[in-house]
Formats: sequence, C-alpha cells, structure tokens
Amino acid sequence: MRDETVRLALPASGEATERPISIAIVAMGGQGGGVLTDWIVQLAENHGWVAQSTSVPGVAQRTGATIYYIEAMPPLDGRKPILSLMPTPGDVDVVMAAEFMEAGRSILRGLVTPDRTTLIASNHRSFAVGEKIAPGNGIADSGAVTGAIGIAAKTEIIFDLNALAITHGSVISAAMFGALAAADVLPFSRDSYLDVIRAGGKGARASVETFEAAFERVKTGPAELAAPAQAKPANKTTSSAISDPQLGALIARLNQELPEPALPMARAGLRKVVDFQDVAYGAEYLDILKELHAADRNAGGGAHAYAFTETAAKYLANAMGYDDVIRVADLKTRAGRRARIESELEMTDGQVLHTTEFMHPRMEEVMGMLPAGFGRWLGTRPRLVGWLDRRVNKGRRVRTYSLPWFLVLYVVGGMRGLRRRSLRHVIETAHRDAWLKAAREAVGSNYQLGVEILQCRRLVKGYSDTHSRGLSKFDKTLAAIKLIERREDAADWARRLREAALKDSAGTALDGVIQTIKTFA
Repeated sequence: MRDETVRLALPASGEATERPISIAIVAMGGQGGGVLTDWIVQLAENHGWVAQSTSVPGVAQRTGATIYYIEAMPPLDGRKPILSLMPTPGDVDVVMAAEFMEAGRSILRGLVTPDRTTLIASNHRSFAVGEKIAPGNGIADSGAVTGAIGIAAKTEIIFDLNALAITHGSVISAAMFGALAAADVLPFSRDSYLDVIRAGGKGARASVETFEAAFERVKTGPAELAAPAQAKPANKTTSSAISDPQLGALIARLNQELPEPALPMARAGLRKVVDFQDVAYGAEYLDILKELHAADRNAGGGAHAYAFTETAAKYLANAMGYDDVIRVADLKTRAGRRARIESELEMTDGQVLHTTEFMHPRMEEVMGMLPAGFGRWLGTRPRLVGWLDRRVNKGRRVRTYSLPWFLVLYVVGGMRGLRRRSLRHVIETAHRDAWLKAAREAVGSNYQLGVEILQCRRLVKGYSDTHSRGLSKFDKTLAAIKLIERREDAADWARRLREAALKDSAGTALDGVIQTIKTFA
C-alpha cells in the first residue's frame, strides 16, 4: 500500500469552507458506531462547526451493517449550512469500516474514490450469517477486497483495529477514532480528540488508551494491508474424568501403529473421541483406524503419503463423536464454557452471568437416548410417537445457569455411560461401518476414490434437523458414487458430488450433478 499521508485542503478551525467534510462510518451492532459518530459530531461542534449525523440501520444477526453519515463545516458569515442526509458516491472524504468485508461493500457502493477518499478499516473478519450457515466452507473470499482497496482509495489505513481495541479493554470505535486523528484529515488537534473521549466519563480510560495505541500505530509506520484475521474457534475443554496416564497409553499405542504423516491428525482425533465418551471408546477408535491403515498399506499408500489413513483419522473421529442430546448437554454445563463466556464478556467481580438459549428437541432425539430395543419398539408405534412428539417438540428458552435447568442439563450430560447402548449409537455405528466398508473397497482399486469417500463425511454434522439434512445428502452422494465407481474419473465425480452437496442446504446443486451422472452411468 502507499505509505504517504494525504491531507485534505481543509481550513483551520473556525474558517469557512466551500463544501462540508463528509465522513461515512460502517459498523455492526456492538462496535460503537453510534458512539464514534457522536464523538466526531462533538469534536466539530467544540470548534464552532455545524455538524449533522444520520444513520441507516442494518439488519440484525450480521446480515447488514449500519451506515452512519456525518457532514460538518464552519458557518459562513453567521449562516448555518444545509447539510446532506446521506452519502453521495464520489463525494465522501473519509470512509471508516469496522470490518474488512464492509470496506469492500463501501467500495462497491461507490463511497470510496481514488481522488478523494481516505479509507480507515479493520482487516479482521466477522462472518455473516450466510457464511456461517453454508454446509461447507461459506467464508467469502477477501482477496478481491484486498486488491480493490489499493486501487479505490486515495489513502488507506488498514490493520486489525479490533484486536488492538480488545488488547486495551475497549471497543473498536475508540481505535477508529485514534486512526482518524492520526490520518490528519480533520483540522483538529490530538488533544481535541482526547477531550471528547474524556468528557464521556464511564469507560473513558480504556478508550483513551485504545485511542493512543491506534494513533501511534498509524504514525509509526505504514498500516499493513494484510489478509483479514479469521475468527478462531473457542478452545474445547477436555473432560476432567479422563486422566493423562490413560490417554497417554493410547497415544503411545497410536505412535507405534500409524505412519508419521497421519500422527498429528490421529492424535487430535483420539482426544476428541475420548473426550466424547471414554478411554474404551478411544481404544475402539484406534482398532478401527488400524484396520483402515492396513487397507491403505495394501493399496500402496506409501506412495501417497498415507493420505487414506490421515483422512480416515479425521473423519472417523467426527463420525464417532457425533452430536446428540447428551453431548450438547455435557458441553453446555462444563465449567470451561462458563469461564470462556465470562472472559469474552470481560465480566468483573460482582456481576452475575445469565445465558438464555433456545432449544427445540424432537421426539427423534428423545428416542435416540433410549435403550436400542425399547427405542425400536417405540418406533413401531407411530400414533404413540406422534402423541409424544406433540408434547416434546416445542421451542424452549432455557436459562442454562438457573438451578433447575442446570440440574436437568447436568443429569442429561452425565448419561454418557448409557450412550453406547442407546438407539442413536446403534444407528450411528451401523451407518459408520457401511461408510468405512465402501471406502475400504474403493481404495484397493482406486486410491483417490477411497479418499474421496472418506471425505464425504463432511456432509454429516450437527444434530436435529441439521443432522437429518446432512445425512440425507451423504446417503444420496454415496449412492451416486456407486454408479460411477468403475470409471477412471470416478474420484473426480465423487469430488464434484461432495462439493455440490456442500454448496446449498436444499441440495439443488447435488441433484443436478446426480442427474448428469445418470445420463451416462
């Protein structure tokens, strides 16, 4: 990026201008966009300027951001200017984006122009709902934004403003205010900015520290136009019931039985399976993985860096660690989860945490928890199941850390000892074994096809309706693979089927590929 600082031809405080200074702020809920707008307006008014702000709210749940628009200028001969209510493409002096893709959207709207606009943006990502709900990897490509910024803006100030704010115990608005001051696009002193923050009272100290850090970050060198930082998943806590010696013995066995390329993934998979159930379940995981590695070795896996074994280590763990009611209840009542939430909310002594979660169990989930024999017997009585479902299948708002609900979830989460005799476990095991059998049979004649069949397990995830939809697409994909398994390009078609299934939750793309296969199969 360019490292020069471009100054607007602005007058000293109190002098007249021919046109107002225009600033557009794009921010999501909780990022302090409204506070930042108020700060800028107050900053201008403190110097005798006339300032006006408007906002166009975005949609909730991160499907849109609020656009705040500010125009400010000194009065001319005692007359107040008439200011615009919305930004005009090609006529915005400063655009401030609190998230990387919002900077890209500002460019698409025409708010950022190379002859006028200073772009201040954070290069972190906050994923949109559409990115999160995609069955596969729905994260939008930020490369186009990175390339466009270097062309579209006159001056760019791009770095992780959000991380800087978190480090100093504040929100991104304070960091953006500091970056604005350092950009020298407004004719006001650094102390003028700080006076506005200090006048806010509550939280002023953290905001001042964040402002100072952002100001220095911009002044000490060119801002880095880097790829956006991806959101990191929360660390999962392991069950305290599993001692290190027990797990260590399994890891020692794993190191002896599996090839080097597969070890990192196998260790991670083993920990997941043991955390899901117990050490005996971890031993079962290694037994299955040993058999799969034998098939890999017989198929000449050494020439392929044992990709079949490595892939199996990952997706077998996912298959054995399926999401059920017991798992969900267990995770929600772990002490580590509460500690993580308290840390993210930056709670202080004396504050009380309450979480309200929406749960919508179906009768299928309840039947899955029952002993296999009783669950099958109940399944043969649809009228009884329907009557029970009308009483169970209701949305509930659960206060997790209230005593009654916590006890209920804790008891359900403690039923893991009964899980391996449950109907759900029997069904999951049968489905898992059929999938692995198809992969073992394929790898002997078409190595890459065997790997692709293992990777199809990506389609199955979640629980309740999400699990049902994924399982349906998984079954349809494997059935279609059977139609082309003897073709030389079978692995390519298997990959196309999987990628199509991951594109949309409705499965329209998958159905299209299946119809194509049926025309020549």
